Amino acid sequence: MKIPFLELKPTYLELREEMDAAYYRVMDSGWYLLGKEQETFEAAYAAYCGVKHCVGVANGLDALHLILRAYEIGEGDEVIVPSNTYIATWLAVSYAGATPVPVEPDPRTFNIDPARIASAITPRTKAIMPVHLYGQPADMDPIMALAAKHGLKVIEDNAQAQGARYKGRRTGGLGDSAGNSFYPGKNLGAFSDAGAVTTNDDKLADSVRMLRNYGSKKKYYNEVRGYNSRMDELQAAFLNVKLAKLDEWNERRKKLAHQLAEDLKGAPGLQLPAVSDWADPVWHLFVVRHARRDLLQEKLNGAGIGTLIHYPVPPHLSGAYADAGMRKGAFPLAESLAASVLSLPIGPQLTPEQATHVARETIHACKAIE
Repeated sequence: MKIPFLELKPTYLELREEMDAAYYRVMDSGWYLLGKEQETFEAAYAAYCGVKHCVGVANGLDALHLILRAYEIGEGDEVIVPSNTYIATWLAVSYAGATPVPVEPDPRTFNIDPARIASAITPRTKAIMPVHLYGQPADMDPIMALAAKHGLKVIEDNAQAQGARYKGRRTGGLGDSAGNSFYPGKNLGAFSDAGAVTTNDDKLADSVRMLRNYGSKKKYYNEVRGYNSRMDELQAAFLNVKLAKLDEWNERRKKLAHQLAEDLKGAPGLQLPAVSDWADPVWHLFVVRHARRDLLQEKLNGAGIGTLIHYPVPPHLSGAYADAGMRKGAFPLAESLAASVLSLPIGPQLTPEQATHVARETIHACKAIE
């Protein structure tokens, strides 16, 4: 049995009739940007996240970048980011002209450790950008308390956690604002790049709406130096269809994650994901750790089980940040995770039988390299 790490076509096939209807509705409308489909999605996703505003943009990186621009965070400012994250979190800060200041993760959950943030705050710090990594919500209450104490903004990177809950509240509505990605592989994914800003801040929402459209509220009247970052009507229409299925699909992921965790108990050398009592994750990824990760991946790939590493190079060691002077050993927890994490297949179209096979082959591989 061959099981790829990720298949996108089955998500279309499950909703083919609704997706095709959405396509033809948009094409027949003759209106392809900043139209009714986007307005419908923005209203629905704002309600889903429990916030007043959703502003559709071109992708998740732009969502974070435009938030920073709207807050006027830029050159000379610092933004606290996780040391263990996808590089887009850091890039958004750099694009705004500010400096990303990394903070190490909680070794249990892999999310930014609130207890480590205070020591990273300086007079130049303007915001904290926690990431809800792998679909697991970050510990937001202590982060919000710390931000309030120091007068900082909290910008959630909600790229991987659409629908996740922290103490009963959905991610995307926990901080001052949030950047959301609808990249095709996300829990709520479009069929191309797409993203959104969610917030209760009226001023921020108005500013992002201008910034995404060349700095203009009215065509050809440009109030600020803006950008071209607009969600197209087709993607909005597809997201409207998928949003109605998101909770159901997330529940499927949760059941599969529980099954994998149970079936993998006792696998020699394998560390399973940990979930805090206050967290209701949506399992964008099912990430395990093993000291001999590369060999484990090799054996699983040989058995027909697709895997990926999220992420093999921490941002501070990437070529993109070579000029920052952060050497190997600067963030040992992030480096340790990069050397040992492995993502196993999970998704709403994975069957329980396939999950059983993934677990069985993983145990077999762990025993073979023990």
